[in-house]
Amino acid sequence: MSKIVISDVDGVLNTGQFLYNECGKQFKIFGPHDGDGVKILKKHGFNVEFVSADHRGFKITKARIDDMKCNVELVSEGDRYDFINNKYGFSNVIYIGDGLHDAKILKDAYFGIAPADARIEARLAAQYITESKAGNGAFLDAALIILKHFGVKYE
Repeated sequence: MSKIVISDVDGVLNTGQFLYNECGKQFKIFGPHDGDGVKILKKHGFNVEFVSADHRGFKITKARIDDMKCNVELVSEGDRYDFINNKYGFSNVIYIGDGLHDAKILKDAYFGIAPADARIEARLAAQYITESKAGNGAFLDAALIILKHFGVKYE
């Protein structure tokens, strides 16, 4: 059984909205609950990885993912399917994503999860849709359903 969880960042850990000023992209807003989801999964032996296509905001993303002591890869939406397939194989991956380009990955992954406010294409392809929206606990919801899916009780 799979113990690899890969999640998109923008649109899962945050709303996917970017705050710009005259200098460009400056901020992303991450919710407080998703770090708990990462801790819970790691405690139960899951490998948690993140992917992001946001090259202009990657330093911001990396700072947050580093805080959670995880790895994040910069992979474009168009390359993401092949990247995951070649590195992990879909039969070994639990994938969390929200966008149009995530839909095919969600469908082919061992277990696909989409936030409540994901694009319709992602929600239709996912096996589970979280109760919470992106940036408001969607990753924590996903972590808890992953534990349930594997028959692990949350403590």
